[in-house]
Amino acid sequence: QQMYGCELSSDGRKRVFFQDSYDGRDLIAFDKETLTWTAADPQAQVAKRKWDDDLAYNQYMKSYLEEIC
Repeated sequence: QQMYGCELSSDGRKRVFFQDSYDGRDLIAFDKETLTWTAADPQAQVAKRKWDDDLAYNQYMKSYLEEIC
């Protein structure tokens, strides 16, 4: 399951998120401040290493979440 989006608070701040889950467990989530991924499950370590190395994709994700979302 993949979940992403944004929330706008009453004071105008926006919180954005992008995360993957499987079978009810969180696996990996994107941190737009550091442009890295946080693996919540050992099975997500392979994806984390691969995605952390793809700076262009991570910059796109940040831009998508902050601008388009």
